[in-house]
Amino acid sequence: MTHESLPPLILASTSPYRKELFEQLGLPFQSIAPLFDEDSLKDSGLDPVELVTRLAREKALSIAALHPDAMVLGSDQMAVAQGKLLGKPGSREVAMGQLSQLSGKSHELLTAVALCHGGEVTEFLDRTSLRMRELSPEQIQRYIDADQPWDCAGAYKIESRGIGLFEKIETQDHTAITGLPLIELSSQLLRLGYPIP
Repeated sequence: MTHESLPPLILASTSPYRKELFEQLGLPFQSIAPLFDEDSLKDSGLDPVELVTRLAREKALSIAALHPDAMVLGSDQMAVAQGKLLGKPGSREVAMGQLSQLSGKSHELLTAVALCHGGEVTEFLDRTSLRMRELSPEQIQRYIDADQPWDCAGAYKIESRGIGLFEKIETQDHTAITGLPLIELSSQLLRLGYPIP
């Protein structure tokens, strides 16, 4: 398959973080909001790995149905602490609660990716282990005022001031923490014939 005949790339997301990460690969792509009701799955009782993987797949499939000639990428991310899912806080109060819950403890960040084209779906999952420092209520408030992490799973922005919240991070790919594991994604796109770099 020549580069010219490769399927156009669509990112099934309007997340500014994912768009910025995807741009690092230097490939032309379009960004479209997925047409999938995430809340319909969130109370389904699926375990965290199944849930995050299914959400990524459904996001990709919702756009692939409308653009069957494209290579559609869907992704989802969740923080898991003591078996409990932490999504995007959406408000100051919820962010305070999430950071208080994570303070002094380890948690896992699950980032799932699904690539869909022509009825075929390729999926992968990145797991990152993070240990947060012990944080006082004042430190949490200062951090929230600085970064306003309402739209980030676990209520932190690691690429900004959130890095100061942690004492240890174990990951295969630091870009997964921001929302898209580019190392594995690059491998998958290279295998499919996309010119990277």
